Amino acid sequence: MLRIAVPNKGMLSEPAWSMLGEAGYRLRSNPRQLVVHDEDNDVELFYLRPLDIAVYVGRGTIDVGITGRDLLLNSGTTALEQMPLGFGASTFRFAAPADSSISTMEDIDGKRVASSYDRLVDDYLAAHGVHADIIHLDGAVESSVQLGVADLIADVVSTGTTLRNAGLRVFGDPILRSEAIMIRSPRLGSDDDRLVILQRRLQGVLTAQRYVIMDYDIPVSKVSEAVAVTPGFESPTISPLHDKQWSAVRVMVPRDRVNLLMDRLYDVGARGIIVTALQASRI
Repeated sequence: MLRIAVPNKGMLSEPAWSMLGEAGYRLRSNPRQLVVHDEDNDVELFYLRPLDIAVYVGRGTIDVGITGRDLLLNSGTTALEQMPLGFGASTFRFAAPADSSISTMEDIDGKRVASSYDRLVDDYLAAHGVHADIIHLDGAVESSVQLGVADLIADVVSTGTTLRNAGLRVFGDPILRSEAIMIRSPRLGSDDDRLVILQRRLQGVLTAQRYVIMDYDIPVSKVSEAVAVTPGFESPTISPLHDKQWSAVRVMVPRDRVNLLMDRLYDVGARGIIVTALQASRI
């Protein structure tokens, strides 16, 4: 039975649950349930703290987990990234006081850096030949400079509003671009049938989220022009119609480009455009 760890709370939890649910796996029925036995799919779901998932997977007590790339790297475990999952994107950056002279990697040398991701930051600085005092904090990292605990911070940045309100400014290149990922134990081979099935299902969910099916009719003389507009995820299916002057086209296109593609197809001479949402296939 494949053991899968999912976040029990936090920003990654609900998208992870939703993805597994769409992939056909049984989820917990109440928030106090810590383990779900899904005999139909031969898996067990373990609801764990996001910070702990990489540790369990790295030690092999859990086969597969969903966590953030930042949490994996900060864990220092031997768990392996298997595939990105397309949600929970974030950027990890350095930030210093707006009136500070700290603006380059070299300026960090010898300074105090507060972060909740001390291992990740230490490894990054070491790789750049920079030595600093890394101070671990579990939260409210942006307050550490004002309180005199640190000279600068390293933290997740989205809009930057929280940092600006704390009198901080971002500088330098991103330390890491993170997102939700599926990780696996080094004891589980990448070709394990159970892992392959899980990965196919999750990939099916991602495809269904990102693409839709577009059907349209196009004059035979304009088929090549229309196909150039909608090359699709795979080659379009082109079928003859009863009216020999027209062809039917079915193609998978990116969901976020539908309106633009429809406008272009109408310009080419298409008619009867229909857009249909995909459903993730379940193996």
